[in-house]
Amino acid sequence: MKTWKMRRNCALTPGQLLKFYLALVCLSVTVATGFLLVGVKMILIFTAIELTAVTIGFFVYCRHALDFEEIEIQGTRMIVRKFIAYKETVVEFNTRWVRFSQPQEHAKVFLIEQTGQSVELGQFIRREQFKGLIAELRPYLG
Repeated sequence: MKTWKMRRNCALTPGQLLKFYLALVCLSVTVATGFLLVGVKMILIFTAIELTAVTIGFFVYCRHALDFEEIEIQGTRMIVRKFIAYKETVVEFNTRWVRFSQPQEHAKVFLIEQTGQSVELGQFIRREQFKGLIAELRPYLG
């Protein structure tokens, strides 16, 4: 069994992001409390807007932080898994009949095809790596 895994390049894991978010909320609430004690009540509106915007942004980030694409070859079976935004797609191909489409010059993905089904892969790797990945997979086909 041979496996190739391509992951999204994210600086923070969801756990690290949660810690950063809690620190940011504590800092914002501390600053807002200071201004509130001085008598500036408008700070509550701006703090609420700020924390709402940051929360939405972090939810979007977390939704995609764990995204990946995976190719697994077991004998004559090629299993392609895509996990995008908490939605997993699994497609199975026969290594004797599968083929790769060469990526177009400015394409961001390449296709793995077999009669009637195809999967786009490569959104998490650089274009320069497409040909290397395809060349690495070719010995397992046919």
